[in-house]
Amino acid sequence: MARVYCIGELLIDFVAEKQGSDLSKALQFTKKAGGAPANVACAIAKLGGKSSFIGCVGKDPFGTFLLQTLKDENVDISKAQRSRAFTTLAFVSLAEDGERDFVFSRGADKELKYDSGIRKDFVQNMLHFGAATAMLGGTLEEAYGHYLFDGLTKESFISFDPNYRADLWQGNEEKFIKKCIPFVEKSHLCKFSLEEAQLLSGKENVGEACETLHNLGANIITVTLGKQGTYVSTKKIQATVPSIKVKPLDTTGAGDAFIGCLLYQISQLSDYNSILEDSEALLPMVSLANKAGALTTMEYGAIVALPNLKELQA
Repeated sequence: MARVYCIGELLIDFVAEKQGSDLSKALQFTKKAGGAPANVACAIAKLGGKSSFIGCVGKDPFGTFLLQTLKDENVDISKAQRSRAFTTLAFVSLAEDGERDFVFSRGADKELKYDSGIRKDFVQNMLHFGAATAMLGGTLEEAYGHYLFDGLTKESFISFDPNYRADLWQGNEEKFIKKCIPFVEKSHLCKFSLEEAQLLSGKENVGEACETLHNLGANIITVTLGKQGTYVSTKKIQATVPSIKVKPLDTTGAGDAFIGCLLYQISQLSDYNSILEDSEALLPMVSLANKAGALTTMEYGAIVALPNLKELQA
């Protein structure tokens, strides 16, 4: 079983209560643990896989709460760092259909420092890059570049999810694209929303978008399409894998549950590189990952809603 190292932000989601999608009218908030890479690490661990989180939180009560949450989910936090900066916060509003709006107050996540001492741990393991804030500067962005190179030189399986947030990149979309390209070029598996695939490729049609991204270097591409399922593209197959019908309460973490479940399944293979050649084996894996994503939308909060293997199989 390979270990999956999830690199990026761990933060507090303050979820607005009883006001719909308008944050300006919110008076009450509920504290939740969040951050896409942390969610993915928890998704893997809850399914019985091995995951480690590499990121930075503040030396404050919020940081303590977040690290304890990951520890309680059996995620290895030995590589996590703490900073004097305040723990990063995200304020989240939910519409009636479960869709979200975010406002970030960025803090300690950007201060993750590259640690060359853990390069040896990447040998024959998996790296997942999925931070929404990773391209916004700070030593986190520098660490991302170093860890990508480490993964390439240590024969790791590399996964990338750009986690694009329009509010963070308004007017700077070209800069975002430029920063993402090296990760698309080097990753074995890329997970995109339809918006992300269109943005990074410059193509509206999902098939044409994937073809462009394959030409950059991406081997396996999954494009999540919400209730329509997931479009899967390799150099051998292109198919849409349906999901299950649910009534969503909160879509926070659905994409993280999806990629976490998919990485968990790949980590169980005796040779995870075999999935690069056996495209047909991907389809049932994606089907199960779709179910994980759908089930996560049926509860509020990301980590608490992630299914375990028994729940997923049921």
